[in-house]
Amino acid sequence: MRVGVADTTFSRVNMGAIAVDELKKHASVAIERVTVPGIKDLPVACKKLIEERRCEIVMALGMPGGKDKDRMCAHEASQGLIMCQLMTNTHIIEVFVHEDEAKDGTELAWLAEQRIREHAVNAVKLVLHPKELEKEAGTGQRQGFADAGPARR
Repeated sequence: MRVGVADTTFSRVNMGAIAVDELKKHASVAIERVTVPGIKDLPVACKKLIEERRCEIVMALGMPGGKDKDRMCAHEASQGLIMCQLMTNTHIIEVFVHEDEAKDGTELAWLAEQRIREHAVNAVKLVLHPKELEKEAGTGQRQGFADAGPARR
């Protein structure tokens, strides 16, 4: 299996290195990594990882800023990633950590690492162990902060 990892130089954390580290802990896979300048460059990077480097799944890692224009850029990038998934019939695990999700740089770095590591495990499960994800359906899983848990009646 070949897993793609696409990250950006705009991020304040080396997101790609964390993803690669976690992927190696959970599966013996080939990893293809590419780093691009910004979040809107991720869709084409992911498409190239799928089509040119033959990745069966890709993680798209980005850290949008906290301003309105950053949220708009993240939305545009997300739309591009969805389009890429539909064009290639391949999952892209979007791992965005918005700067305004954390109260300071320390919490931001912690949140990024947690979210990336949890999504790396999700990527492995999605491709190699899909029944494990099925067991987690409806359990309110969250990546980064605490899980929400299932809704109660």
